[in-house]
Amino acid sequence: MTDLSPEDRRPGGLLSLLEQARGRGPIRVAVVHSCDEISLRAALDARREGLIDPILVAPRARLEQAARALGVSLDGIETRDAPHSHAAAGLAVALARAGRVEALMKGSLHTDELMGAVVARDGLRTSRRASHCYLMQTPHYPRPFVITDAAINIAPTLEQKADIVRNAIDLAHAIGVDRPRVAILAAVETVSAAMPATLDAAALCKMADRGQIAGGLLDGPLAFDNAVSPEAALIKGIRSDVAGRADILVAPDLESGNMLAKQLMYLGDAASAGIVLGARVPIVLTSRADAYASRIASCALALSMAHHYRSTPP
Repeated sequence: MTDLSPEDRRPGGLLSLLEQARGRGPIRVAVVHSCDEISLRAALDARREGLIDPILVAPRARLEQAARALGVSLDGIETRDAPHSHAAAGLAVALARAGRVEALMKGSLHTDELMGAVVARDGLRTSRRASHCYLMQTPHYPRPFVITDAAINIAPTLEQKADIVRNAIDLAHAIGVDRPRVAILAAVETVSAAMPATLDAAALCKMADRGQIAGGLLDGPLAFDNAVSPEAALIKGIRSDVAGRADILVAPDLESGNMLAKQLMYLGDAASAGIVLGARVPIVLTSRADAYASRIASCALALSMAHHYRSTPP
């Protein structure tokens, strides 16, 4: 696998995630509107890696055009014809509702278009709010960690943040972290009525104390340095089982989460995988700018979550 970097190959990195997932066998995945070379290649790469058994849901003529541009054959791969991207999203959701697939994968359509079909009344809603998680690995931190939410919920309410935390804890469980340490991020580590993010952080921690959020160890508000650096937490006098050792970083809003994740990718040498949780099936959400390893790792995450959902439905 020459496309994986040395960081991806570190123990606990994306390669180990891939090997763990591959051992479980592929899952059926509806790939939605893979009508360009990048998204079609991602689906075929994941198939070759033994992670997914794709159903390509797209306008047949455009799908065949993309395959010709790649110089590949679609023989042996199930396809479903749809007149346009909106119809492809709806058909993929219907396949998931019928139990024909265990995950969805975004192709060359806008995220809002796919998620609109997912959260529609006849879509894939559950009692939880859907949210996005980045699983990240950087050589500057000793373990993989999750950043959430960086793609779905723009300005989440307290109730929505609680679901964002629950989804991230489920992801941590699925990849083998039994009791993830969850840092609720803010600009400071003290509670201030002038900073709503600190109030939400304090409330989330109390919800965990009362059993409303289970399966993880929460602390917050924590500034980013206090969440990931034991030295910074010590200097600030923060005594916490989470500070300096966080497995999950919960951002106050989408903008801060997205900027944090992208800064780590482009300036912190971080590898990443992205997935949407909280719907009836996991959703692979990749960008056209994502590297090969990121696309493959995102499919590995979906496979791990699909197996997790078999025993613990969302």
